[in-house]
Parts: sequence; structure tokens; C-alpha cells
Amino acid sequence: MSGSQARQQAISAVLNYKPITPALNFNETPAADIYGCNVFSITEMEKRLPKQVFKSVKRTIEKGEPLDNSIADVVASAMMDWAISKGATHYAHVFYPLTGITAEKHDSFLSPDGKGGAIAEFSGAQLIQGEPDASSFPSGGLRSTFEARGYTAWDVTSPAYILENPNGTTLCIPTAFVSWTGPALDKKTPVLRSMKALNIQAQRLLKLLGHKDIPMVTATCGPEQEYFLIDRNFFFARPDLVNAGRTLFGAKPPKGQEFSDQYFGAIPERVLAYMLECEREFYKLGIPVKTRHNEVAPSQYEVAPIYENANVAADHQQLLMMILKNVASKYGMSCLLHEKPFAGVNGSGKHLNWSLGNSAQGNLLDPGETPHQNMQFLLFCGAVIRAVHLHSTLLRAVIAHAGNDHRLGANEAPPAIISIFLGDMLADVFEQIKKSGAPTSSKGKGTLTVGVDTLPQLPKDAGDRNRTSPFAFTGNKFEFRAVGSNQSLSGPLVALNTIVAESIDYIATELEKATGGDPAKLAPAAQTLLKSIVEKHGVVIFNGDGYSEAWHQEAEKRGLPNLKQTVDALEYIATPENIAMFEKYAVLTKEEVVSRQEIYYEQYCLTINVEANLMAEIAKTVIYPASTRYVGELASSGASLKAVGVEFDATLLNKVVALNKSLVATVAKLEEAASHGGGGGHGVANPKETAFYLKNSVIPLMVELRGIVDELETYVADDHWPLPTYQEMLFIK
Repeated sequence: MSGSQARQQAISAVLNYKPITPALNFNETPAADIYGCNVFSITEMEKRLPKQVFKSVKRTIEKGEPLDNSIADVVASAMMDWAISKGATHYAHVFYPLTGITAEKHDSFLSPDGKGGAIAEFSGAQLIQGEPDASSFPSGGLRSTFEARGYTAWDVTSPAYILENPNGTTLCIPTAFVSWTGPALDKKTPVLRSMKALNIQAQRLLKLLGHKDIPMVTATCGPEQEYFLIDRNFFFARPDLVNAGRTLFGAKPPKGQEFSDQYFGAIPERVLAYMLECEREFYKLGIPVKTRHNEVAPSQYEVAPIYENANVAADHQQLLMMILKNVASKYGMSCLLHEKPFAGVNGSGKHLNWSLGNSAQGNLLDPGETPHQNMQFLLFCGAVIRAVHLHSTLLRAVIAHAGNDHRLGANEAPPAIISIFLGDMLADVFEQIKKSGAPTSSKGKGTLTVGVDTLPQLPKDAGDRNRTSPFAFTGNKFEFRAVGSNQSLSGPLVALNTIVAESIDYIATELEKATGGDPAKLAPAAQTLLKSIVEKHGVVIFNGDGYSEAWHQEAEKRGLPNLKQTVDALEYIATPENIAMFEKYAVLTKEEVVSRQEIYYEQYCLTINVEANLMAEIAKTVIYPASTRYVGELASSGASLKAVGVEFDATLLNKVVALNKSLVATVAKLEEAASHGGGGGHGVANPKETAFYLKNSVIPLMVELRGIVDELETYVADDHWPLPTYQEMLFIK
């Protein structure tokens, strides 16, 4: 079967799709009744654990006290009984290696009893520690590949849960993952360390502000997840989507998103059915999803949770992405999480909404009605401003990867320049601080009258929102809008938690020096310090249009870095300053920082190599044969016309022949360049050097080849073109 026949069959299959998944009956089991039903939560533990054991576990979770290993057997037994009641036969230590995806090792509860039967066993030792093979995960030089031993360690602060399968269930236990020699080989361990550092410094500042008996301060997170859905028939007819997660070729469709008729539009029935089932699975696992809607691009959607402990949110995010992909197949669709699966339409991000707070003082980034009088808020907000300015290159680096290069800096996503949007009210307050040190007023919120008597007056915020800002204050939190949709939250969280901890440390230290312990000196000392912070670091505040060329010029005048591509940004991960900071707050050792930089360079290299080889393969084996057959058809038609005395216009034929010639030549150049671009697996000898080579020598040829193929698509007859087109994939549902 030719490629064009396969494409036509894919279109036919989409048009004839019939739902095979039964409708969900929320009357039988209301959503509220299933929320958290598959989670070994605090509530479930209180039911099943002895009172003293439960109190001990609760203190670890809520106060950060050390885990008492002596209670592990009791917890393990209760957890196993609960899991078995849910149908589980196995348990899995779930961990998060530096690949950025989830890994797990399953073990059975059942052991032979010596009498021809089996008994269910799960000890405290098995709960606390597992031992997966660590040799096949990237370590960035922390370990030799022949050194295989690694340990998983139970993270009691992230609840265990049941993962359902049509043939059974598994008890999943979130864990950290470390090498036998001690270094962290995962994404979770540094998150937990950074949250500890943030808690220590935040409590210190709160104590200076006069608070007593301060509960543990935690970072909170609520990540918005954007994604695309296309029919699986189209997906499997596109080798680039199957292997790279994005379309390496594809001409712009006649209609894209320019009519703005997708954003918040009516959700297609098939997609809504999919969303409802996803949400049901989220609810079972206690993932606090709140919002669903159409996004800007055709076939693009978003799901957003409310805020929770940042460590738990990171674990939930990995589960959410897995569920989005798994459930899609039940509805005959594929979920695309790549940052830019389709050129020419908006890509996908994962907006990381971040704040910090505790059960007594509440959200420490809540400005209240009169932020100019809220010293606590101003100091914590000032700490964030200082942190983002001082460490903007680190923030840029932790969201840098090959997929995000296609999205950042375009008129659809935040620019690669890291700046802060504060909104009119806070910008005004900090401007007053800069001028006098003592702000005296805050802009009121007011009300908005729509001009229709039957509509209510609307409470009006004191400032607008800014979707072009990479780091925007949005009422009582900051929204880091530059994180990629396919990315783990952990890297950005580690960076945010650590740089803010460092900045709070600076503020607390300066206030201690200025006050000498005298509370009466606190207010003037805080005003002086905040004035100094705004004067030194206020250049990072920008409330205007981040998409404009004028901002790029202004940012350069302000001395703000503009790191446009991954390879430029990754250089800033392992600077001496960053290494010193991570070591000071016991988040990452020098070796762990350097290893991550090497891994990120290597992952970039592997991604570009796969895409370059895939482009060459598709161009040679799919595109060129189709366009050549079309050339033959045109030539044959021309000969037939000439035979009967009809003049043949060879313009189209010559154009396609010329493009075919360019295709062959460019493929040859690309294959030659890619052959010098490093190997696969752990075979990239010098990841940083190779990454720069790929950026400068291979990617330009990939862009050139794409241009040729995309132009060919506009000339080759539709019945010859082998790949599903953008207008088919994005608009046929």
C-alpha cells in the first residue's frame, strides 16, 4: 500500500470513528465519592494505624520531623492490607530518574509458605528501601555504567496510591532514588532538599517579624498543563510523531488559529468524553484538577489543578501526564505533550504557579487589600524579585531543552528574557519604595460596570494580567510561564526554592544586622532594605509587551540576559556561583550540579540526533518516492498531450524536479553533518561540544530540509502526498 493510500485510509478511519468506551455514570458513583479513593492518605492512615504510630507519621509529613524507622513495619502492614483490599498483588517503588520520566520496579506481596501455598508479606524494610538497577539511568559521570547498585527511599510526605489496570492493581510508593555511593540520581531528592532549605530560611524571617510557634513553611505549586489531541490513525501514519513527538515536516494549513475561534471554544464531544474520564482517574488519585478548556491552537487543550505541596504536585504532575496519554487511546486519540508538535500554531507550556506558606501565617505571597502596609508580604515579594534578577540565567537554564527551543521567544510563549510582571498595584507600591522607602498607598481594586442593567457589577482587580511575561505575579502567587509542557516540574522547583531561600537568607541576615534584635528598629530597617533591593534589582520588573522588539532592546540596556537557545542557557547551570549556592543550602553537591548539566547537554544531543536521522529517513523513503512518482505522472501527461498536439506547460514539472534535486542534495549534507554529531545512549563523548556542533551545523540543515519538503507539499498532487497534513490532523476530529 502506498503512503497516499495509507493517508486516505487514516482519514476514512477518523471520519468513521465510533466510541467504544461506555459513557461514565456519575449518578452511580459521584465524583466527590471517588476523590482520593485510591490514595493511602492521612485520613486512611488515621483509620488503619495505631494512634501513636499515626501521630509519628503525621509529624513527619506536616512538621518535617525525621522519620522514625521503628514504626515502618506497622505502616507497611497497614499499607499492604489496604492495597490488597483494593485488589493489589504487587507493590512498586516509583522514582523519577534524570531522564525526566517516571520509573518503577514491581515486586509481589506473595511469598511461598513452604506448604504449596503463599502468604502476603510486606515488611518495613521493604517499604523504606528498594534496590533497582542504577546502571542504565543517566548519571552525568556520577557513576560508571558497570556500577549498578542504587537505592529507592520511601518519601513519606508523598502518599502511596493504587494504580488500576484492567487485570489488577498495584500499590505505588513514591520514592527518592540515590546511588550506592550517596549522590542523588533523581529529580525528587533535590526537590525535598530545596523545600527544607526554603522552610529554614522562611521560618527564620517569620521569627524576625515577631511570629511564635511557626509551622513548617512549604512551597506550593499548581501546574497548568497544555496538550494536543489528534486521532490515532493520523498519529501512526506520521513516523515523526511516533518517534520524535513532533511533526518534522508539514506545510502551514490554509486556516490555522488566526481567527481566534479555538480559545475557550465549545469542547468537541469526543474530547469532552475523554476529559471526563481523565478527570475521574485524577480524582481517584487525589490530583486536584480544577479547570479544563480549549487552548489557542486547533486541537489544543488545557487542564489545571489547584495548589498543593510542591513535592506532591510534582509527583501528581507525572501521573497526570501518564493518564492523559493512556486514556487518549481509549477514545481513538493520541495525546501530544511535545512543546511544539505543529509548526506555525501555538506550542504547549506547563505554567508553574508557585508560592510558599504554612498553616498559621497562610500564603506568604498574599498582598492583602493594602500591600503597602503589609511588611511581611513586601519582604517575601522583595526576596523573589531579588532572586529572579540575580539568578535569571539559572531560571532560563532549568527550562532549556530541545523541545522548548521551538516555543520560547515566539509570539505565543514568554520570551527567553527572564523578567517579572508585578501588575499596576504592586509596581506602584515598589516604585514608592524605590523613591522614598516608605509606601503610603495602594491602588484600589474597584468595580467594573458592564453597562447592562441585568448584569451584575464585577469586582475589578487592581491590575491587568500579562501573558507575555515569563514570571508574572497573579494575585497571590508567581506564575513561571516558560516551563515546557513535556518537562518535569522538579528542575524549575529546585531552582525556585533554592534561589528564594538564598534571597530570604540575605534579607534575614541584613535585618539581623540592622536591628541587633531590637523589634523597634525592624520597620525602618525593612524599609531601607526594600529600597535597596528595588534599586539594585528592580530592572527585572517589566509590565509591558514581552513580545515586542522594543523590549529586547530595552532588556539589553538593562543588562538582562537573552539566552535564546538551549545550548547557550545550559552553560549557566554549573557556574561557580550556582554551585556555591546549591552547596551552601545542601540542595546539590558540586558533582550533582555538574552531572545534571552534562545530562541536559546529552539529552539535547540525543534529541537532535534522533530528529536529524528521522528527517533524512522520511525524506528519502517517504517524501522523495512520492514526489518522484508525481514527476513521472506529470512527464507522462506531458508526453501524452504533446502526442496529440496539445502544448504542455512544464512549469509545475520543473518546479517539482528542482525541489526533488534540492531534497536529495540537502539530505546528503544533513546525513554527513549528523554523522559527526555524536552517538546514542551513553555514547556522546563530549556532550557540550557536540551540542554546540549540532546547533551550528546540523539544525540549520534540518531547517533547510524542512523548508524544501514543506514547499513540495504545496505542489505535489494531493492523492500522491503520503503524510497526513496539518489541516487533516488539526481539524478532522
